[in-house]
Amino acid sequence: MNYEQLAQNALRGVVRMALERVAQQGLPGDHHFYITFDSQHPGVKMSDWLKERYPEEMTIVVQHQYWGLAVRPDAFDITLSFQKIGEPLTVPFEAVKAFFDPSVQFMLQFKPAAAPPGAARKPAPAEQPAPQPAKLETKPEAAAPEDDKAKPTPTGGEVVSLDKFRKK
Repeated sequence: MNYEQLAQNALRGVVRMALERVAQQGLPGDHHFYITFDSQHPGVKMSDWLKERYPEEMTIVVQHQYWGLAVRPDAFDITLSFQKIGEPLTVPFEAVKAFFDPSVQFMLQFKPAAAPPGAARKPAPAEQPAPQPAKLETKPEAAAPEDDKAKPTPTGGEVVSLDKFRKK
């Protein structure tokens, strides 16, 4: 039955439904999202310079400066500001590795999804430095410091892991 994969897909559905609400109604209150995804996953579309900068994984922030959020059953499209330039992204939900809403300390982490049959995963460049998550500036009046590349971490919420419910 592969219940673990069924549960992972259901939790990815939570991410999809949250993004659908935002696409229709905007972000309510202080809600905003950090979404980490596998930048090499088949179906991820992003500019070449972003792929070079984030060859394995990327974290985006959906807060103030985003446009064109469109959610489909299998992926979402969004345009975000990078270095004051709008860059379109397409992210399949299977590529999502983590979802975090710091306003309510809600986080989901996912195990890597298997690539669809026939889809080849590109190997990461061997001589590239370790990827850093994207730190996107979300307020137009402030500039993000170049050296601030830390991943967002929850400060009080509980990370949901499927292993917690497994019999040992």
